[in-house]
Amino acid sequence: MRHLCTAGTLALVASSLASGAWADFTLTILHTNDFHDRFEPINGTDSTCQPEEAAANECFGGVARLLTAVRDARGRAENSVLLDAGDQFQGSLLYTQYKGAMSAEFMPLLGYQAMAVGNHEFDDGPAVLGPFIDALGLPVLSANIDASREPLLAGKVAPSTVIDVGGERIGVVGLTTTETPEIASPGPNVNVLPYDAAQQAIDELTAQGVTKVILLSHAGYADDQALAQSLTGVDVIVGGHSHTLLSNTEDGAAGPYPTMVNGVPIVTARSYGKYLGELTVTFDDEGNVTAASGDPILLNASVAEDEAARARVTELAAPLEELRAQVVAETAGAIDGERESCRAVECEMGNLVAEAMLARVADQGVTIAIANGGGLRASIDAGPVTMGEVLTVLPFQNTLSTFQVSGEAVVAALENGASQIEEQAGRFAQVAGLRYAIDLSQPAGSRVSDVQVLIGGDAWGPIDPAATYGVVSNNYVRSGGDGFAMFVDAANAYDFGPDLADVTAEYLAANQPYAPFTDGRITVTGTAAPVAEEAAATPEAAPAEATDIAAISPLVLRYSCEDGRVVDAAFLALGDRDLAVLSLDGAEPALLTIAASASGARYVGAGLQWWGKGQDEAMLAPLAEGEDIASAAGTTCRADQPATP
Repeated sequence: MRHLCTAGTLALVASSLASGAWADFTLTILHTNDFHDRFEPINGTDSTCQPEEAAANECFGGVARLLTAVRDARGRAENSVLLDAGDQFQGSLLYTQYKGAMSAEFMPLLGYQAMAVGNHEFDDGPAVLGPFIDALGLPVLSANIDASREPLLAGKVAPSTVIDVGGERIGVVGLTTTETPEIASPGPNVNVLPYDAAQQAIDELTAQGVTKVILLSHAGYADDQALAQSLTGVDVIVGGHSHTLLSNTEDGAAGPYPTMVNGVPIVTARSYGKYLGELTVTFDDEGNVTAASGDPILLNASVAEDEAARARVTELAAPLEELRAQVVAETAGAIDGERESCRAVECEMGNLVAEAMLARVADQGVTIAIANGGGLRASIDAGPVTMGEVLTVLPFQNTLSTFQVSGEAVVAALENGASQIEEQAGRFAQVAGLRYAIDLSQPAGSRVSDVQVLIGGDAWGPIDPAATYGVVSNNYVRSGGDGFAMFVDAANAYDFGPDLADVTAEYLAANQPYAPFTDGRITVTGTAAPVAEEAAATPEAAPAEATDIAAISPLVLRYSCEDGRVVDAAFLALGDRDLAVLSLDGAEPALLTIAASASGARYVGAGLQWWGKGQDEAMLAPLAEGEDIASAAGTTCRADQPATP
């Protein structure tokens, strides 16, 4: 294992350089991972950027922006390589339309020099991956995939490659998650080996005199850290699979960039083309890493889009209208997906989506499906069902997430779903493989009872709080959206399954003509205590609550907005309610309550909504009665100093 040198070693290196005995070599490693066919720009929730968002400079990534960023980064680097750590495939309608053809077109244009095989490269099996590799014309790597018995892949996936950069030989070894047989479709002729298969590939490069070795890993951040401990001869690990952001400047990063483990720098650059990783590494004459630094580049509106690439993407996206018009199934009756239904009671659309999720992963030991009602955005009419209709119901490009939690956590999730029915919050839990009852006369947190699970596939029995259950939901819910915090640290979580809209369309097609139904799996009784209009428009209208607010010392900040307004905002938790009190330009304060949805957590009330990322920046927008909170456009406000309480 080559390590970052000690201070004494660095002194020796400096002395040797002074005498001309040694020469450092500096390499800039540009890298991406988990691109998932996001050739079009994305918005803040990783969905396809809409025109109004682009006009407001609220979009990120896209291959046209990535092309500019790569060109600029190479221009400032003496020596560089561009690598991808896998999962180019799957995640947008462009993949549905073109499979791997767009990646095969744009990756050589960008100048990639190698990519690792990700699990999603196997989503459509060797029949799609094989021709993709042929068309790509670049090294596609995995040391732990043995495809020698698969005719469509034999000889196409190499364990490693050597890239000549500035007269130096750079070895690159690929690695693929060992979960691939369970979460993708490699087929019976592809054997996925343990991670230690990478050691043989590294040793072969070392035997060839290659002293600088990069592990291009699609194993995930946690496994990459373990690999840095267990493998010898690795200088740098460039990772993917876990969609992890490492950064020295970005809020919410999982760790520093690079993360140093056992002297090995580890980097990864989140996902969806939102960032371009840029790591500069200095090697001494023997291949030891003496310095490693950098940070991922955020591809926001400040990075210009390459005009030719943007025009090409626009051209390729045109046929998607035909895809949206494609009839995928037929339904015997209208499928109710209305907000008033799916956020309050068992609804037909909730049953459809939950059953579709469960059917897709039932062979993985998953027995429970939970769908948030706020993720269901429309109904479907009786008769032919188009892909466009399915996408209208499920527009967020959420992916399937599988994980394991206790029965106690499942019950807590159902309680969360039932906690804000009065407000039609999006957290209401539509389910499959479960039955439960809600009593609205009880306080939030104590409303759910009689939770039952299927036992043996055909009999119902009470859930065991201490037992472990396999659950499927979407990635938004699994990561804590809509208040599902009990799932954030779930065991064996995998958030990068197929798109929920595709899963639902396939389920409809397999069960057509589909007969919409409710079957009593969720019963709702009782009447909730009435909620005061607008939570009593101002704190003055609710003196008891005002006393509580004063007692808990809320966080108070002042924001300056781009439209010239000044907002004093106080944020506090009162019991089980998250509140914001806003005063615009010194006016009478307004009380807003949290209203999480598939579009993110927002504070809503008094004809306003307020949302953003953390405390430093937010959006303020008017909100008309009955308006969908996800549709409102607002002005950007930034915190500049503490407000006067």
